[in-house]
Amino acid sequence: MLQTNLKEFVNFIREKGVLGLAVGIIMGGAVTKLVNSVVENLINPLVGAITGAAGNLSDLAYTVPLTDITFKWGAFISSCIDFIAICAVVYFIFMKTPILSKLDKKAE
Repeated sequence: MLQTNLKEFVNFIREKGVLGLAVGIIMGGAVTKLVNSVVENLINPLVGAITGAAGNLSDLAYTVPLTDITFKWGAFISSCIDFIAICAVVYFIFMKTPILSKLDKKAE
């Protein structure tokens, strides 16, 4: 009985892609940290130097005259670059390479 339940559990994991999902979540977190580091430490200072900011894109902001309202548009652009870079990395790693396809059982 225990062996039957264990076999059913392993089949469930293979058929539903649970293992692939777990690996994807863990790898996604690691990829996110790596891409954030690349954007913050390489891309933002480069774009900041080109645009004349204080060395970092995230520091660019506009303060409305005679008010305390500040639009941190540099930080917004930096977040957009982060998002696009993470999407591209995830797409090329998980969709264009057969990393997880060997773990999943093919539907019949």
